[in-house]
Amino acid sequence: MSYHRNPWKILDQEMIYENPWISVTEFQVLNPSGGKGIYGKVHFKHTAVGIIPLDREFNIYLVGQYRFPLNRFSWEIPEGGGNAEEEPLIAAKRELLEETGLVAGNWTRLFDMHLSNSVSDESAIIYLARELELHTAMPDETESLTLKKMSFDEAVGMLESGVITDSMSIAAIQHVQLLLLQGKLKN
Repeated sequence: MSYHRNPWKILDQEMIYENPWISVTEFQVLNPSGGKGIYGKVHFKHTAVGIIPLDREFNIYLVGQYRFPLNRFSWEIPEGGGNAEEEPLIAAKRELLEETGLVAGNWTRLFDMHLSNSVSDESAIIYLARELELHTAMPDETESLTLKKMSFDEAVGMLESGVITDSMSIAAIQHVQLLLLQGKLKN
């Protein structure tokens, strides 16, 4: 058995909804067992980027905002997206400046991830931003942001206590924590 072979067979498909950011398609399928069914897929038109801004003293900057789909406030790393033609690092630099007012002199691509691969094709790239300089934040009109500078350990505590629930933030903070524990990240 080949693990890379697609066991799903598409019988028909119909785009149900589309806007500038996503499209939703309903597929008529034969599932891996041969049974007929439907599968809904959300296609994201942008690549998500997340940034861990970490200064020399190992302080991190988190962004707080009210998330409409969740109907609640959320603490997160700076995040955003770039269209398919835009280099992800350019999008990350823009998002960091817009949301925090920070400009970083050193960028490291940490990892790539899929955010909800059972229903969407959304992917994300996580960066570490160092050598930070503070400028003026320029959030989008859809963003009402609260910026919080704290020790990296405090951010880990927020994750461990369940205050931070955003998937990109959790993965990024845990990844950087692992790098610190392994001695692979120095100030």
